[in-house]
Amino acid sequence: MKELIRKTYKFSNSWTGTIIIVLFIIFFIAQAFRIPSGSMKDSLLIGDHLFAKKFAYGIPMPHLPFLEQSIMPWSDDLKLIDGDTPKRGDIVIFRYPHNIKLHYVKRCVALPGDELFILNKDLFIHFNEGDEWIKENYADFEIAVLSNKLWVKNPYMKKHPGIHHDEKIINRGNPNLEPLFNLSPIKVPEGEYFMMGDNRDHSNDSRFWGTVPYENIEGTPWFVYFSIGEGWEIRWDRVGKTPTDLEAPEHLNKAISERLIQDKDDYGIY
Repeated sequence: MKELIRKTYKFSNSWTGTIIIVLFIIFFIAQAFRIPSGSMKDSLLIGDHLFAKKFAYGIPMPHLPFLEQSIMPWSDDLKLIDGDTPKRGDIVIFRYPHNIKLHYVKRCVALPGDELFILNKDLFIHFNEGDEWIKENYADFEIAVLSNKLWVKNPYMKKHPGIHHDEKIINRGNPNLEPLFNLSPIKVPEGEYFMMGDNRDHSNDSRFWGTVPYENIEGTPWFVYFSIGEGWEIRWDRVGKTPTDLEAPEHLNKAISERLIQDKDDYGIY
């Protein structure tokens, strides 16, 4: 036993062993990501560096870091092993369906079989469990009746207070921005998920390019290991925090204050 431990230790100290261990961690356990845009403000901020939990939703097909080349180039599969699926309200890291080399991070707002529409920026969802389930679980929410179905209005804002709208963004008839304001009822296909950014009026998400297949899903944010704001100021209070931690009032209020200063002239969709 001691001999095995000694050999393992010696191997792990070699260049080959170190590379194998690092790649194993990146492929199957945790991978570092940086939040490059403000689509998830106020929950996640530009400059947050976080580790993603790669095994949260099964095991994604390993890709070489930076090159984004699959270790199995003969296969088009993006999922190595199926596992758990995203839950409503989860923050999810996934490969953009129209360019799998790009990673996006958004919140999952609808599961397969859910129906949804957007009216005057408000999100309405008819959950696939049906009306009785909705009555039991969303009694404290505003509910609309349409086509003999119950639709819950903005079902995530109470639990996830980082979700918000921008009063500066108003409907001027720009067809490219119409999905921000109004979206006709759709049903999420089997095996796919509807994703939206918490910074609702500045997020390029499923409202514009459609749902995300399960196989594209890579993981979920685990915790922030480093965070840097404008002026290269290190945000020490965010280091080591999980997304749930960052929804606490002391962190959220600070993020909101930072956004109000930075975004006064921001009209972009990212």
